[in-house]
Amino acid sequence: MQFRDFDIDGFLRDYWQKKPLLIRDPWQAWANPIAPDELAGLACEPDVESRLIGQMSDNPRGPWTVEHGPLAEARLGAIDHKPWTLLVQAVDHFMPDVAALVTPFRFIPNWRIDDVMVSYATDGGGVGPHFDQYDVFLIQGQGRRRWQVGAVCDAATELLPHGDLRLLARFEAIEEWVLEPGDILYVPPRVAHNGIAVGKDCMTYSIGFRAPSRGELVSHWGDHLLEGLDDDDRYGDADLRAQPNPGEIRAPALDRLHAMVAERLLDREGFALWFGQYTTAPKYPEADWRPETPVRADDLRHLLADGMALCRNPASRFAFIRTPGARTPDDGLALFVDGERFACAGREMALAECLCGQDRIAIAPDLLGSEAAMALLVALYNQGSLELDQGEE
Repeated sequence: MQFRDFDIDGFLRDYWQKKPLLIRDPWQAWANPIAPDELAGLACEPDVESRLIGQMSDNPRGPWTVEHGPLAEARLGAIDHKPWTLLVQAVDHFMPDVAALVTPFRFIPNWRIDDVMVSYATDGGGVGPHFDQYDVFLIQGQGRRRWQVGAVCDAATELLPHGDLRLLARFEAIEEWVLEPGDILYVPPRVAHNGIAVGKDCMTYSIGFRAPSRGELVSHWGDHLLEGLDDDDRYGDADLRAQPNPGEIRAPALDRLHAMVAERLLDREGFALWFGQYTTAPKYPEADWRPETPVRADDLRHLLADGMALCRNPASRFAFIRTPGARTPDDGLALFVDGERFACAGREMALAECLCGQDRIAIAPDLLGSEAAMALLVALYNQGSLELDQGEE
């Protein structure tokens, strides 16, 4: 899917992480990519994250009920008349037509993209007033939904007591709109919002963007550093001199201790390589996308020579970083795919950039003779990150 007309530069300048924006049907031709029955079927699968949220009264304070999937078919068919919402996470991992919704938003770096959550709601259904810590584009798939946006929230914002939902204790709408099929609402981080289905068969697609917290980065980067530290790497003071008061921790000792920590924490090249693997790690690492039969280089080369193209697994994450410390653009790059790192140089650099920038990749004939290029493609295919484009003859 593609946009018909959308000012990307103006959006990034005036709205991205600044204020909400209603975008009325910008698509070349909007078509709802998944039917409600297909969504319900996914919610019944054991390897799919889903929730069924029920609103037991007209009071936005609740009570609210939450059931976690997998959901039984009989349960979905026996829901009472109260408003309810079915939420299914990462539908783009399983439905190519839903994954295609992300394509027009690629002006945001790929590493920021999380997944596409899809909701189905009955009349009056929703998940209550809340705020998120990330940017989100809310695409109306079918039916209608009234969206209200409020003030910017923070850690001090009062929430209702609930074990599964982060609902605002108080919410006052500043603006509201009714979205029709194809309309999009952009909501920046921490902006309060509330969506209510207007009529039956309301479907909404939420494209969320990751924003790691400082605490998350420090914690995981620190854990990574700890794995490589030697217990023999200890404080030393061979130049020690007697001091007037033995109870004082003197400045030279503090400088040395602080440097022991800062030297590792401030290793930017090491951080870059770690972050590439960290940020491309699979959202659901327990999912196994590997082919039943691993492919051999000769077999893959033959298929590609016959015109078969490759496509990225929608569940996979691809990114690259110019090799830290490189003096020229030709000094190589590091390719990161699903938490694995691959060093690329020469002609393989262009291949790596292509893999990161395109969903469908036709391999140039001159690369078929490159052992390094074929080894990379075979590795990515066999780990389930690439697959043959079945749309090709």
